[in-house]
Amino acid sequence: MALIQSIDRAAKVLSSLQGARHLGITELATALELPPSTVHGIVKSLQSHGLVAKEPNGNRYMLGPALLKLSNVYLDTLDVRARAMRWTRELSRRTGLSTRLGAELFDEVIIIHHNLRPDGSEQMPETGLSIPAHASAMGKVLLTYNPDAADDILSRPLRSLTGDTVTDPAKLILQFAQVADRGIAMEEDEAVLGESSVAAPVVDRSGSVIAAVAVVMPSSEWPPEDNVLNDLRETARNISRELGATAWPPPVSRRVTLDD
Repeated sequence: MALIQSIDRAAKVLSSLQGARHLGITELATALELPPSTVHGIVKSLQSHGLVAKEPNGNRYMLGPALLKLSNVYLDTLDVRARAMRWTRELSRRTGLSTRLGAELFDEVIIIHHNLRPDGSEQMPETGLSIPAHASAMGKVLLTYNPDAADDILSRPLRSLTGDTVTDPAKLILQFAQVADRGIAMEEDEAVLGESSVAAPVVDRSGSVIAAVAVVMPSSEWPPEDNVLNDLRETARNISRELGATAWPPPVSRRVTLDD
C-alpha cells in the first residue's frame, strides 16, 4: 500500500505541473494537501529520473525532459495512431484543413497525431499538446461517450480559456446530447480565439470510443461546409473499421444529466 500511495502522489505532482505550469514546493504542497517535506522528497525523486526539472536560477519546478521521451514511445505504440495516420492525412488533403487525433488524458484531451494544413504555411506541430476536454470538440466527443468522466469534470468549476468557452454544465450537457444524436461535436473559439473545430468518435472492436478525430479551421471560415462534415464522418468510420469496429456511429450507453 505504501508503494501505491507513493505512485499516486507522484502522479498527482506530475498532473499539477501539466500545461507548462511552474510551481514551487509550497504551492505543490498546498495543491496536494501534503506536508512540504513530503512533497519535496517526491519532487527530488522525480527530478533524479528526469521526470521533473528545476527552473534555471529559480525555485520552481516543471515537467522534465524524460516525459517527452516516454510520451513519444507511448504515442508510437498506440495502435489507433498507427492505423489513423493515413486517414487523417487524406482528410487534411481533401479538406485543406489541419486535422487532429486526440485521446483522453485526465480532464484534458492529448493530441496524439496532428496533420498540418497542406497549404505550406508556417504552422506549429501540435502532437503532444493537451486541451481542456470541455473546451475541445474532441473532448466533447470523448465526454459524451464516457459519462463517468463527464460527471467528474462537471462536478468541478471549469476553466474559461476565452470569452466563448462554455463552462455552464447545463449547456455542456445539452451539447453532449447533440453529439449523441449527430455523431459529431463542435466548438467555436472556445480554446483559442480565431480557431474552431469539429470532431467525430473513433471506435474500437469492443464498441468503445477510444479517440476522436477533428478538423480545425479559422473561425472566419466557420461553420464547416457539408462536404467537410461528410469527409470527417467518413474518416472516423474508416479508422474505426481499421480497429475492428462493426458499427459507426456508436450508441451512447448513458446520457449525462444534471441529476447524475
